Amino acid sequence: MEYQYLIVKWLHVLSSTVLFGTGIGSAFYLLRASLERDPLVVASVTRSVVVGDWLFTGTTVVLQPLTGFWLTALADVPLDSRWIAWSLVLYVLAVACWLPVVVIQIRLRDVAAEAAQNARPLLPPRYWRLFRVWFALGVPAFLAFVGIFYLMVAKPI
Repeated sequence: MEYQYLIVKWLHVLSSTVLFGTGIGSAFYLLRASLERDPLVVASVTRSVVVGDWLFTGTTVVLQPLTGFWLTALADVPLDSRWIAWSLVLYVLAVACWLPVVVIQIRLRDVAAEAAQNARPLLPPRYWRLFRVWFALGVPAFLAFVGIFYLMVAKPI
């Protein structure tokens, strides 16, 4: 039983690291590319960001609650513990921000690719409108994940 708990805990910690790291990395590279304002650069980077988000974030978004609930069952921790309840609330908030972010990233990719294909020297205003929404959704998602990490480690309430 203890061995099983350690394996599930390792999977949970590993997937949370991949989830958070992919989010930070995607945000960093998309932000940096966008600030370059070169449609060719942005088109290339957003293609990779979209693939990475689906591949890494998509799988870990599913894995996190599965391993989390499994851990609570193995450790006999009640699901109505306040730190778990708050973790779930923050997780739902983060995922609710991430889902539209994925759609926005696809649109950003397409807008940048069209600008690059048409040899436009700048990204169009539509790109920047989408980018502002993407950025605004990223802030609460980031803060929610930071809060979840704190709750997972400290279990304060």
